[in-house]
Amino acid sequence: MKQKYPNLLVSRPASHLARQQYDVIVVGGGHAGTEAAAAAARVGAETLLVTQKIHTIGALSCNPSLGGVGKGQLVKEVDALDGLCGRAGDWAGIHFSILNRRKGPAVWGPRAQLDRQRYREFIQSELLGTPRLTVLEGSVEELLVTEPNPEKPGHHRVTGIRLANGNHSISASSVVLTTGTFLSGSLFMGQTTSPGGRIGDAPSSAGLSHTLRERLGLRIGRLRTGTPPRIVKDSVDLSQAKLHPPDRHPTPFSFLNKNTRCKPEDQLPCYLTFTTPGVERVVRESLHLNCHIQQDTKGPRYCPSIESRVLRFPGRRHQVWLEPEGVTSDLLYPQGLSMTMPPDVQLRLIREIPAMHRAEIRTPGYGVQYDFVCPTQLSPALQVKSTQGLFLAGQINGTTGYEEAAAQGLWAGVNAARWALSMSPVILSRTESYIGVLIDDLVTRGVTEPYRMFTSRAEFRTALRPDNADLRLTLKGRYKVGCVSSLRYQETVRVKDNLQEVLEFLCAFFLSGMDVLQYNDVSFEMLASVFPECLSPYMEFSQRLKIEAVYRPLCDLQKKDIERIQKEENMSLPLDIDYFSLPVSLSQEVREILDRVRPSTLGAATRLEGITPAAIAHLLNYARHTGQKERRMHRNQVDQKED
Repeated sequence: MKQKYPNLLVSRPASHLARQQYDVIVVGGGHAGTEAAAAAARVGAETLLVTQKIHTIGALSCNPSLGGVGKGQLVKEVDALDGLCGRAGDWAGIHFSILNRRKGPAVWGPRAQLDRQRYREFIQSELLGTPRLTVLEGSVEELLVTEPNPEKPGHHRVTGIRLANGNHSISASSVVLTTGTFLSGSLFMGQTTSPGGRIGDAPSSAGLSHTLRERLGLRIGRLRTGTPPRIVKDSVDLSQAKLHPPDRHPTPFSFLNKNTRCKPEDQLPCYLTFTTPGVERVVRESLHLNCHIQQDTKGPRYCPSIESRVLRFPGRRHQVWLEPEGVTSDLLYPQGLSMTMPPDVQLRLIREIPAMHRAEIRTPGYGVQYDFVCPTQLSPALQVKSTQGLFLAGQINGTTGYEEAAAQGLWAGVNAARWALSMSPVILSRTESYIGVLIDDLVTRGVTEPYRMFTSRAEFRTALRPDNADLRLTLKGRYKVGCVSSLRYQETVRVKDNLQEVLEFLCAFFLSGMDVLQYNDVSFEMLASVFPECLSPYMEFSQRLKIEAVYRPLCDLQKKDIERIQKEENMSLPLDIDYFSLPVSLSQEVREILDRVRPSTLGAATRLEGITPAAIAHLLNYARHTGQKERRMHRNQVDQKED
């Protein structure tokens, strides 16, 4: 990787902005906000990123890691669309590993432990160097809302933001909200509650929540999450924990990088330890001191607090990963020990684990509760259906995790820019990407708890592999989406052409080279030793070719299913359709579900709970009839113009 010296962002007052009218305004500087702002600018929109504290842009609020099973696929796809987090991970990573390596490559999970400071500096440097992007430190008081454009669906139209402390207004054609855990956020520690979305930071303005709930009439829910205490590294007896070294050869996230910044020999290890009966005892003895765990608000099932794990699985030993926070950091992050009890009780609890019997806490753990917008109110472009020009991304949509936020942020930023520039929205199908699976799950099914991506959520995961995200998405990102640079496009074309050449040669064997590569004990390197003149120029693709050979038969079988689903996905259902007066045979229950969710396509309707096969058949006939009618009208208009 090239050496890079980050230029940290500096604050500027609203009155000193070069303009007071932008194409896109992004609110929030977390993973969703940074990807949204950068993506909108890449598409060509004049973009303003507004964040409460500029120096926290790109901060890793919770765990110092990126990727994992399902999440790593999202990082690869964000990178394929020219997003930031993959390259930032390669720059800041200090421990790289591929999870699930014992299983097939389709479910491998690229993951890295990160240096917090390096990651933040990389993101800030990238944003500072992005053309058409301005960064402003401030708090958004409310959205500017007016009457809708009568030619487009929606009951309201967003025209900008109003900042707190000065009543300063800034206009925009579209706004992307990425408020994370800050929307009416509350921090919990023991029996103490205070406003905030992250320790040391205030929550977003109450006026913003009021606008969403009262002015726009959106359905708002409440979720919770938490973070563990940070442990002083020198106070931990690592000899009593199991050493877990990184991969000997780090695998970069980004398709543009051949190597990571951190050299293989400079990587730091992680350590594994376990809870004890003493941990469970401390949890049970302190429940009366822990108001956060007593709340009804939904918490994350897949990353629960230690209190929730003990109560849900009594008598069980739970994993605790001790992860480094940076090359020069003196702290460890105890993954698996998220907790919200009083600080003195937290210290008692961690000292019940042998490796931490003398541990010291630098910063105690705490819980967060925050508002989210029920995501079935969004279109697949992540635009609020009832409000023209308003897009949402990240935890405000009910998700959890950096990777899910980054993926949504990129796609919301793309579509916010396209809306502002009078371009049609773009949609990713669940048949072509994990991002498509993520968004489709959110807008058609909604959430009852913080949503996390897993490979099991993708029906066609054998085709949606980490290794081929560039071939699936970069070319589309260049010409159909408009968010991919010429440099990345040219590199992907080079890779695509080289792979095509070597695949043609392998398939031309009397005994197909692709068939031979399907055997476990046959590698591309072995074939190259037999045909060095033909195959040795393609050694950089050896792993990709092996994976392609293994999965090609399965992918060929799935193509018909994918084509069928894509046909359903492409049958659009108007967002302003009146389901209660629709002249087709639908039950009142089905009409209510369709009216509430308002799926944009027939494929999205098929995945709604409570929608019967008979109802889908009637909708299919309606969609076909409507499509034929629109095509006839279009032909007549063309004929009239020609006459």
